[in-house]
Amino acid sequence: MNKAIYIATSEHNSGKSIITLGLMSMLIGKTAKVGYFRPIIEDFEDGKLDNHIETVISHFGLDIDFEDAFAITKSKLIKKKNKGKIGEVLDLIIDKYKRLEEQFDFVLVEGTSFSGEGTVIELDMNVLIAKNLGIPTIIVGSGVGKTLDELIDSLYLAYDSFKVKDVEVLAVIANKVQPENIKLVTDGLKSNLPKEVLVDAIPIISSLHNPTIKEIVEVLGAKVLFGADSLNNEVGNFSVGAMQLRNYLLHLKENALVITPGDRADIILGALQANESANYPTISGIVLTGNILPEDSIIKLIEGLTTIVPIITVEGGTYGITNQLGNIKSKIYADNKHKIEASITTFEKYVDLDGLSKKLSSFEADGMTPKMFQYNLVKRAKQHRKHIVLPEGSDERIIIATSRLLAMDVVDISIIGNKKQIESKVAELGIAFDFSKVNIINPIESEKYEDYVNTYYELRKNKNVSMAMAKDLMEDVSYFGTMMVYKGDADGMVSGAAHTTQHTILPALQFIKTKPDTCIVSSIFFMCLEDRVSVFGDCAINPNPTAEQLAEIAISSADSSLAFGIEPKIAMLSYSSGASGKGDEVDKVRAATEIVRKKRPDLKIEGPIQYDAAVDMEVGKSKMPNSEVAGQASVLIFPDLNTGNNTYKAVQRETGALAIGPMLQGLNKPVNDLSRGCTVDDIINTVVITAIQAQGL
Repeated sequence: MNKAIYIATSEHNSGKSIITLGLMSMLIGKTAKVGYFRPIIEDFEDGKLDNHIETVISHFGLDIDFEDAFAITKSKLIKKKNKGKIGEVLDLIIDKYKRLEEQFDFVLVEGTSFSGEGTVIELDMNVLIAKNLGIPTIIVGSGVGKTLDELIDSLYLAYDSFKVKDVEVLAVIANKVQPENIKLVTDGLKSNLPKEVLVDAIPIISSLHNPTIKEIVEVLGAKVLFGADSLNNEVGNFSVGAMQLRNYLLHLKENALVITPGDRADIILGALQANESANYPTISGIVLTGNILPEDSIIKLIEGLTTIVPIITVEGGTYGITNQLGNIKSKIYADNKHKIEASITTFEKYVDLDGLSKKLSSFEADGMTPKMFQYNLVKRAKQHRKHIVLPEGSDERIIIATSRLLAMDVVDISIIGNKKQIESKVAELGIAFDFSKVNIINPIESEKYEDYVNTYYELRKNKNVSMAMAKDLMEDVSYFGTMMVYKGDADGMVSGAAHTTQHTILPALQFIKTKPDTCIVSSIFFMCLEDRVSVFGDCAINPNPTAEQLAEIAISSADSSLAFGIEPKIAMLSYSSGASGKGDEVDKVRAATEIVRKKRPDLKIEGPIQYDAAVDMEVGKSKMPNSEVAGQASVLIFPDLNTGNNTYKAVQRETGALAIGPMLQGLNKPVNDLSRGCTVDDIINTVVITAIQAQGL
């Protein structure tokens, strides 16, 4: 049984980070607890952390201290080797790895990066480490600067180096391959490697390999004058401003980094104006060379501009700085969510996940952890791609969430709002945003507007709605977005970041309406606790449901739970357990429980039951020893909105649990409501569950 995998490469700048991020994302969706370990890392400055370790731990929320995630720095390794003490290094690596192996169900081990002093010994060290840890390997190689034969030979040499030491090689991945050569490379590798070795090739993705302004600042030791919030801007190419402005503008390309002496006010201002103009490409930033700052009058002019890309100043001359820039290799940082998510998407697209998963482990972890749940949500949403409309296009969180969803490549998106305002906000935020993949709609300008008005009028004229009222309402983003769903122009809607619950849900109740076998719309939250995911209902919609309504909420919640991969064990919560309690409220819960048992004898249900007896095994056994739900409830139904809403918020705040939702149940088509205090992650999670609902759950 494999409990770990070793990612190895035989060269520098192989793009190994894509493999690490993609594998980690896949593993977290399949394994309860995943650890991360780098036996050898580059030296890092005091007060700072290794960037790659920090990125992986931070992005995936791993429960690992930085010091536990690595064994030794490269400089210390070289000193030990020169003293003939490589055995001590191996002992240290094995000791630290075994500690992680005991704590986690699976450990992803990442080999060295082949840079600086000691490069010549790294392949041998990687083989030695994998051999002594007793774990299989994935080998990664880069196609940059190689012929087909050279790439195949280098990867086969690395493969042979591991096999000769009896280290199992599960897969060989050729990275940074020209897109047109993918099949050529995979066919060539398969003809040279044993059949049992998986072979994949990943094309070179320019956006992943372009450096950011942040990386340029660090390498050049630059000072940031403007645009500190947009340092994650990617640099597509370099453009030296040495000619007159009228000629220079003709040479600008998309995402260019402008390089010019600090006293060339014409180039600086012209480039900033070109960035604002629809007639010229967007620039990523400006580098001022020669340690020359613009005059105060120019600085003042720049400060007054609406949108300012990063402007940095360096000491070197234009020629020398340009040469240095060409040698900068891109890295992935913890705060660059777009690059991380694009890396994961690229890995998932080009690597045989099912084949690799079967080889990686022969076990299935028990239960459903939050990370597994979130991974599976995204995977399921991608299986049958759906179109989600977001009516609140003016909200910054919606724009950022859309940017990340585009990088994840999980849904098609329409945004309702003013396109120019959204473009301005994207520029201000400095985020990657592919406008060609987003449908931005202004209701009054839409070709669908008149049709939507007429449709709404026909649906509601018997409710005293006039044509004038219909026109006014269809200018409202919630009504327009809901009508898109009703007419099939979108599969689902997510709103509420800037509107009340009533504003979001009322249009849906008016014309999307409830399913034929449903008399009440209710909600659930997926509560992602430390070791499990529980379903809480109803915590957002119904203030004081009757016994019949409570029973329907329980049935709907159980069906939703099952549809999202969680075995439903329903606890009908009250202030007493079993038959001991008396009073109207506990009687209501008792009656609701009996209704569920009669309607759905297939469901496991207990009620009335107290919260502690529902979720704590010892308490459950002591209070209700014969129950198949007590102590292990996964679906918790609250007797009223007051109890449910306060409880979910208390659990969320006191335990740090992630609350995904609310997800509405009972509507003919999915419309989901956000909290006005929602985060970007809340929006992304809600969009994903809405897409899954739209698949026909």
